Amino acid sequence: MGRFDGKVAFVTGGARGQGRSHAVRLAAEGADVVVVDVARQFESVQYAMSTPEDLAETEKLVRGHGREFLGIIADVREDGEVDEAVKQAEERFGHIDLVCANAGILPSTGPHAQRMSAWHDTIATNLSGVFYTLRAVTPGLVQRGNGGAIVLTGSTSSFRGVAYKLDMLNPGHMAYGAAKSGVLALMRNYAMALGPHGIRVNTIIPAGVQTPMIQNEFFTKDLQADAPPGWMANVMERGPVEPGDISDAVLFLLSDEAKYVTGTALPVDMGTLLI
Repeated sequence: MGRFDGKVAFVTGGARGQGRSHAVRLAAEGADVVVVDVARQFESVQYAMSTPEDLAETEKLVRGHGREFLGIIADVREDGEVDEAVKQAEERFGHIDLVCANAGILPSTGPHAQRMSAWHDTIATNLSGVFYTLRAVTPGLVQRGNGGAIVLTGSTSSFRGVAYKLDMLNPGHMAYGAAKSGVLALMRNYAMALGPHGIRVNTIIPAGVQTPMIQNEFFTKDLQADAPPGWMANVMERGPVEPGDISDAVLFLLSDEAKYVTGTALPVDMGTLLI
């Protein structure tokens, strides 16, 4: 038996990276999975974003665990598309029990990062998209009366600044930190209001994770190349973690093992926030 037998999980940004890892691990523990992903490129993002082929690979991996899968190409920047995705999920499976609001972008490099469109895209994806997801899934979770669990993806940037040079004060990079800080406010308010309904809401706080968001030539050249000593350091003196390391913590927060854990921000950061 798996920890999530009979459950349905709703994951945004699940075509690859952390979202894919969460979706596949949830399936391995018995959950049917709905994945929402934009699966296309934004002009404000320099690195390659997810594709329909990535989403298809996530489906293959989920189904490999014998679970049902619903993949929806939708843009979390648009509240109507998020509402429709939740409606499709509830019509297909009858309910949603577990939610990972994970979709995010980091348009902090290249000339496009200097444009205000990078600010708007990042706030719309990383903050508004989380709110739209929370807003869309809440009525069904409350009405069914069976509780539920939600995990939002934050960042060590929710708590600290990382701009070590003036060029990093660009709209895309500033929006990332602002959005991830805002995610904490959403989490705390939803945790308070949904607690009496048995619905728990928490935030996971990763440091660097081995995904295309940072594993690309632009991040390496524009941000890491001239970084001062100790930038992104941690007390464990380790490099970026794997997506599965974050999934370990996400699955804990979604499971009954964390049945009394709500309103918290759980760092998986190797002690980055201690420095």
